[in-house]
Order: sequence, then C-alpha cells, then structure tokens
Amino acid sequence: MNTVEVYDTTLRDGTQGESVSLSVDDKLKVTQLLDDMGVTYIEGGWPGSNPKDAAYFERVRELELKHARVTAFGMTCRVGSDPADDANIRALLDAETSVVTVVGKTSLLHVYDVIRATPEENLRLIGDSIAYLKSCGREVIYDGEHFFDGYKKDPDYALQTFQAALDAGADTLVLCDTNGGSMPWEIAEITRAVIDAFPGVKLGIHTHNDGELAVANTIAAVREGVVQVQGTINGYGERCGNADLCSILPNLELKMGYRCMPEGSLARLTYLARTVAETANMAPNNHAAYVGKSAFAHKGGMHAAAMRRNVDSYQHIDPALVGNEMRVLVSDLSGRGNLLTKAEEFGLDLSSSDAQQVVAEIKKLENQGFVFEGAEASVAMLMRRRQPNYTPPFELIDFMVVVENRKGRGLFAEATIKVVVDGKELHTVAEGNGPVDALDNALRKALTPVYPQLADFHLADYKVRILDGENGTAATTRVLIDTQNQHERWSTVGASANIIEASWRALADSVEYGLTQKV
Repeated sequence: MNTVEVYDTTLRDGTQGESVSLSVDDKLKVTQLLDDMGVTYIEGGWPGSNPKDAAYFERVRELELKHARVTAFGMTCRVGSDPADDANIRALLDAETSVVTVVGKTSLLHVYDVIRATPEENLRLIGDSIAYLKSCGREVIYDGEHFFDGYKKDPDYALQTFQAALDAGADTLVLCDTNGGSMPWEIAEITRAVIDAFPGVKLGIHTHNDGELAVANTIAAVREGVVQVQGTINGYGERCGNADLCSILPNLELKMGYRCMPEGSLARLTYLARTVAETANMAPNNHAAYVGKSAFAHKGGMHAAAMRRNVDSYQHIDPALVGNEMRVLVSDLSGRGNLLTKAEEFGLDLSSSDAQQVVAEIKKLENQGFVFEGAEASVAMLMRRRQPNYTPPFELIDFMVVVENRKGRGLFAEATIKVVVDGKELHTVAEGNGPVDALDNALRKALTPVYPQLADFHLADYKVRILDGENGTAATTRVLIDTQNQHERWSTVGASANIIEASWRALADSVEYGLTQKV
C-alpha cells in the first residue's frame, strides 16, 4: 500500500482565513487533536511574525506528541541579507523545532514586482537560506510559492528554483498553487514534468481553493506521484480557503487505497472537524463532504424508502468509517419510509397507516410554515401521540400573556396558564423577562411539583424567522427551540401569525418530549 504524508497547516495558513482566530491555548488543543489523529507534520505558525506564534512554540514543547512533528514556518532571508543575520531565519531556529518549512519565490512576477530582486538573487536567497538551516541540523521542507503560476510563465526558471533548493539540501520540495486558480489537468501535467526533472525527489502539494478545485488538484498531484499533501481541517484558509484535509484524507484512504494515518484514525475525522470548528468559534459546515451533519442525511421519500431496503442505495460509503452517521429527515417531501425509519430511531412502533397519516399532517403543517428537518423532537411527538394508550403528561386548557409598560418598572410580562395533569386542573401565574419567558415560567411552575425532572431542562437556543415579511406585522412566524438536559439536546418547532402561539407550540412540544423520554 502506498503511503502519503499529511502536513496540516490549520494553525498557520488556516488562521489566515477571515474570522478564523485561535489563541495559544486553542492552538495547543488542536495540536493534540491532530497528533491523536496521526498526522505527520503540524505547521504551528510563523514564529517571526507575531508574539502569539512565538509563545506557541515555547509551550508546544511541553506536549508529549506521539505521531506528529511540529514545524515552524518562515520565508527565505531578505534581499541582500545573509541568513545568519536575518531576523526571520533566527526566529525559525529559536522555535527549536526539528523541522522548518521555508517559502520562496518561484514566479518571476513575484521576483521582480514583490521582492524586487534579480532572478539570480532570488536563487541565492533560496539556496543560502536552506543551506544555513541544514547546517543547523534542521529538516527543511521547501514551499515553492506560486509554483504552478511561475511554471506557466517560465518553466525553466521555476525548475531552477527547485534545483537551488535541492542543491542546498532541502528534504522535500512542495509545489504550491498559491492563487488557487489552476485546473486539475494543469496540476497533473506540471507535477509530472517536475517528477521527470527530479526523479526520486520527495515532493509535496499545497493548493488553495479559489477555483473550488483544491481537493481535486491535490488528488491529481498524488496520482502523479507526490507523497506529501498539505491542507487544513475544514478547508480554513485565506480567501476561499486551503485544500480541505477532511475530504482529501477519506478520498485517498477509502477511494484510492493510500495509507495516510494510523489504522482506525479515520473514524475520528468527524469529531476532529467539528471540534476544530468549535475551537475556532466557527459554525460547522453542515454540507461538508464526509464530516458534515448533512453528508449522510436523506430527505426525499424515494431515497428513504430505498435506504430501508439497502443502506448502500444512496450512500457512497459507510458513514461510520469517518465517524459520521446516517440521518433520515422528515419534511413535506417525506414518504412513509422516512417516518418508519424515524420511528425506529425513537423506539416507537408505528404502523404503516399511522405513518401515512403523520406524513399527511407534516405536509399540511409545513404548508402553514412549520419545518421539521431541524425539529426532530416535534416529529417524535407527532408519532408518539398516535401510539395506542399514549397519555400526554399534561394538557393545555388555556393561557393568557400580558405585557405592560409600568411606570417606574418598564416593560413587564406576566403569564397565566391552566393545564390538566393526572386529571387535576392546575392554575399558575408567573412573570418573565418577556412574554415567552413568562409563559415558560408559568408552565414550569405548574408542572415541576409533579415532574421534578423538568428543573433540569434548560433553554439552549431560541430562533425566530419571519416567513412572509411582505405581510408586515401579520406575517407568519416560525419559532425553533433547542432544549437540553444532562443527557441530550432536542429541537422543536412552532409556526403561527402570532409569535406567542408559535412559541407556545414549540415550547409545549419541547417539554412534552423531554418528559416522555426514558433516561
């Protein structure tokens, strides 16, 4: 089995993405996650660029890494300087990593217009910088910045830059599609030319996603023979991002037969992707291949029916291979198969005829503004209420909510609610920060003495969406409520032209679902 090294640059290139920021503690946490995953290299940052990265390299030495080698990143020495006196080169050495990655110019456009040097001086910068770092005992990875663009403009000079790095002792040469505009066939053709020019040399690939082709371009290079892939978790990176390792790794291992990480590591990929997103305070991409929440979600009734007969009918891999799971969604596109599958998930015995009736009810409600894809607890309650001998934990008689603007107190909300529990009518009144909070407090006040577990239910999220804004204040409002206790988190939905009624329907479903769950 062929092997490919994994070079992760989430902590450096990934943090150049808009809105992506990691503290030193965050970077150490991600480092440990990547090492647990079994990546080969972790590019920790640019120690010469900011104090945070310098602090990271001091603290990362305390981690006992089992698989990965931490890499410090920097550029060649500056025009006209000697590497021994260059601040950036000194910062690379001060990081005290066994591996350093040096980026240099390949394209003559950058040689002339960016660093404003002669082609000969640029070759000297590359050679002298790498030779000096090698003399200091470092493994050196050389990133040929804009290599593909530079090769297209002047292939001879692009190869000369790699020859200069190789002559100076570089251990790995990395072909970079820095602007992310190359096409897969260009990547393949140029990579093949480099392999022919430098037989037996260890090559890597580093691509950006400006043409939405970073993953495809990386795979094209691997097919030609590169043995190191550089990328980031979730594809974070400058502009449109870097090549997404969360797609590259399963493609290489599951589809192409390469070994990238230790046996079994791939099953932690979804956890890694979502934890890195959470650490970076970024919303996970639900539609990301392999690791997204929707990657194995099935909504169409025909699809769900087929999946009940053969799980491979609408899935290209077993989700468990990457630590993900199959989900069946319920919506107005659902058929009986969707509902029967959901019933099994919730441990309910739903007949085919009952399933058809629930489907009809869902279609009717979604036409009124409900959406059940993100509110599976409401789906569960629609099915549970059709169970023989089901007795709801409470039944609403009526409620009233008053909002006043009292002098000296400001806005004031009070809710009165009447419910029946075990045949007994309960009548309670409670205040709140707003009408929905007051209603929630009144319901809890009535039910908690009978159902003490309700005290462990906490509102985790409350979302409101106006569906037909052209109707102004008479517009239909959809409310989604997320509730959690110590064991799980669940979502419910309500919709109405009255936001209080919409909120009540979501709130009532939430409480009823939680009370009917067995811990």
